[in-house]
This record gives sequence, C-alpha cells and structure tokens, in this order.
Amino acid sequence: MVEKSAHQWLRLLRGLSGKVLLLTIIFVMLGEVLIFLPSIANFRIQWLKTRIAQAEIAALAAQAAPNQIVDADLRGTILKGAGVDAVALTKDDKRQLILRANEEGMIDESFDLRPGIYYNTIGQAFAVMFRQHDRLVSVIDKPPAMSGDVIEISVHEWPLRDAMLRYALNILALSIVLSLTVATMIFAALNRVLVKPMQSLSANMMAFGDRPEDPTRIISPTKRDDEIGIAERELKMMQTQLQGSLQQKTHLAALGLAVSKVSHDLRNMLTSAQLISDRLGEVKDPTVQRFAPKLISSLDRAILFLNQTITYGRAQELPPTREILPLREIVGEVFDSASLLAADKIKLINDVDKVTTVDADREHLIRMLTNLTRNGIQALETLRKNGKAVTISAKRQGSITVIIVADNGPGIPANIRARVFEAFQTSARAGGTGLGLAISAELAQAHGGSIRVAETTESGTVFEVLIPDWLDELQAQNGRISKNVGA
Repeated sequence: MVEKSAHQWLRLLRGLSGKVLLLTIIFVMLGEVLIFLPSIANFRIQWLKTRIAQAEIAALAAQAAPNQIVDADLRGTILKGAGVDAVALTKDDKRQLILRANEEGMIDESFDLRPGIYYNTIGQAFAVMFRQHDRLVSVIDKPPAMSGDVIEISVHEWPLRDAMLRYALNILALSIVLSLTVATMIFAALNRVLVKPMQSLSANMMAFGDRPEDPTRIISPTKRDDEIGIAERELKMMQTQLQGSLQQKTHLAALGLAVSKVSHDLRNMLTSAQLISDRLGEVKDPTVQRFAPKLISSLDRAILFLNQTITYGRAQELPPTREILPLREIVGEVFDSASLLAADKIKLINDVDKVTTVDADREHLIRMLTNLTRNGIQALETLRKNGKAVTISAKRQGSITVIIVADNGPGIPANIRARVFEAFQTSARAGGTGLGLAISAELAQAHGGSIRVAETTESGTVFEVLIPDWLDELQAQNGRISKNVGA
C-alpha cells in the first residue's frame, strides 16, 4: 500500500500537475526572497535607529543629573537599558561624550545613517547575519528628538545579529506558509483551467489510439473559446478524418480479399463460358457470327485480367504495353459491348474519324472508354426523355490525343464533383461500386495522361481523356531526369 501511494505521488510530481505545483512554489518563494532582501536591510536600519533613539534618551537623562555627574552603577544601568556602549552628541560643532562604558573596546567600523548617506544596506545586513564574531561598531545619525546636530553611538553587533536571525526565521516561516497557500490557490486555478483539460485531451488521445475505429472514442469538444477549445475542435476534426480513412482502408482491404476470392472462382466460370462461346462460333446464324468474336474477345480479356489479379494480388495496374491504335475501331468495339446495356433507348455515337490514332495500351484504352461509356449510360437511365445519347469524339493537340466522351444526362451532382475520380464516391445506381472513374483515371495516369471533367451542367457531362504520345512522354521524362541530374 505504501509503495502504491509513493508511486502515485511520483507520477503526480512527474506529470503536468506536479510540475505546475513545483513551479508555482518556486516562483512564490523567489518573490518572497526578493521581498526579504530589502526587508532584512530595513530591519537592520530600524534596529540601529531604535538604539539611536534609546541612546538619545539616555544622554538626556545623563545631562539632567546634578552637575551632569552619573555614578558608575547608574551609568552602566542606563547604557545597558539603551543597549549601547557609548553616546556622544555634537551641537554647534562641539562634540561631547555623554556616556561611556567602563571597558569600551576599539571601534571596528562606522556607519552613517543620515538620509542620503548610507548605501549598500543589503550587503551590510547579510554581512552581519553571517559574521562569526562580535564587533563594536559606531553608528552616526541625527537625533530623533533634535537634542543636538549629530548623535554617535557605539554598539555591539552580536545582539543585532541575533535579532536579524530571529527575524529571518520568522520571515522564512511566513514565506513557507504564504508560498504553500498561494501555490495551492494558483495550482487549484491552473489545475482547473489548464491541467484538467490537458489531461482530458491526453486521455482521449490514448483511448482513441487504442481503438481508433470506435466512433465513441472521438472527443466531444467543450464550448471554450481559448486555445484549448481550438485544440479540442481540431482534434475532433483530425480524429474524424482519420477514422474515415481507416474505415475506407478497412473496406478496401476487405474488398481486395473478396476480389481475390471471387476472381479465382470467376476465372473458372469464365473459362467454361469461353469453351461454350467457341462452340457458338460454329453456328451459322449471321447475328451469332457477328457477336461471337466480340464475346470471345471480351472473355479473353476478362480471363487475362483475372489471372493478373490473382497472380499479383494487388490493385496496382501493370505497365501499359503501348502501340499505335486506330481510335475509331477501338470505340466501335467499346460500343458493341455497351450496346446491350444501352438497348434501344440510348444512342451510341462514334464520332471519331478514320485517320485518328492513339498511342496506348489496347486493353487499358478499352477499359477506360468502357467505364466512361457505362458511366454515361447509367446517368441517362435515370432520365425520361427522348434523344438520349453518349458520343465519343477525338482531336489532336500537338502530340496529345484528346478523347471526348459526352452525354446529355443530368450532370454530376455538385456535392461529389470534387471527388468524382475517388473510389466509392460516384456510384450512380444501387449495386454500383463507384470504381469506374477511379480506375479510368489510374489507367490514364499510367499512360502519362489524365482524365478531367471538361463540362458538367443540367444538359450533360463532357469528359476528356488526354493520352500523350509515347515519344513525347519519354522526352518529357528524360528532360526531368536531366534537370534533376544537373541540379
């Protein structure tokens, strides 16, 4: 029990509360020391002035005796009562020794207490306190009762030293009591205003660190307007953002695991479907002959992609294998696959001329345009109007191929426009993943290009895919490398 109590006290002293308490006591004691220094010097001056006043009374009593003659016993009694060894008065430039002890010693040092003359009183006071032997000193001042022009006494310092030590001990005791009292009040105030809120912040951060996914661990800010209130609100914001990021990462990890499992089984299913589609190619029906090759090609791409997913087990795309592709043919292939989704309600318009080419990976480009086309079709499915269409066109800007995918749908909602290329943000229908635009943006970046929303209104949305030529991209990379080497 004693060890536990000692451990708690040790933790208190090492903590913020203990440091605040210790600093408060130190600063209060320092203030008391600064007050004590002039007070002890003033105590010495007042003690000597008291002796001056008593000596003047003794001198007046001696002067009032018949013929100013005082016997030895009475003289000793008077000097003892005044606490001095000798008294001399100066009047009209005439100095007169009024009283003197029978065995007066040699004067060790003289002090002048007349206003404007004495100085260094603090040093003199401490010299008296720490002196190890008694001295006889002379003290000069103006007589309080104005019995003369100047009064001079000789007095021993030992009684002064004893009085100063008693005074210092009293001041020390008072300072300790005062320091503890003031320190306790200051500590209580600081503990309530600063220490407790900081301890609450620390405890919350530790609790949140243990289980950051628990929403109940997020701090509830107070209504304070000071820096602690600001810190509480900023901490809540950071914890909320961190928790959202952790939830998204957890969702992504679970999704990745699920994708790996589904990909393994789906590959087997697609392999069976591929075998069946090969048999469909033998059917002589013109419609089957038209769609069978595209079905086989789509299945081949799907199986290849699933194999890559299982092999690498990661979301990062493989580097593109680039070649010069006829863009109109690629768009036609994309539209053939998307025509079943569009049915007869949405028109797919291939507005790319026959001479336009693009330097890209075939499979990556098909996936990009397929995602954008499906995105436009899904947006149009929610509208009830005639003339719904998704149009793909292209143009060249120097060494960059700009592919334009436009629809006349309702436009992108304002609340998600800034996050349109983020995963799980833009699914337009129930059951969607919100990954299509994020995947397309990643594939475009792998080509050194980008995707941007060129326009979005209530009349439709226009996406632009920018694919730079491989040679142009390689030169740009070499230029950056050369610049870094030169730097």
